Amino acid sequence: MQLLLSMLLFAVFSANVGLGSYFNSAFLNDIGEMLVLSGAAVLFVFAILKKEADAKK
Repeated sequence: MQLLLSMLLFAVFSANVGLGSYFNSAFLNDIGEMLVLSGAAVLFVFAILKKEADAKK
């Protein structure tokens, strides 16, 4: 679940960067972009830690 949410947030970040660079119409400001990317990173870390804990069992 966390991995899918992380991928979704990263896709939103990538879409924002792509739209901003090609069409100059980014839909997130700098703070929103930082929060989306940070959220993706945190969810990715949670997913990896959970998979490692499950593998040790």
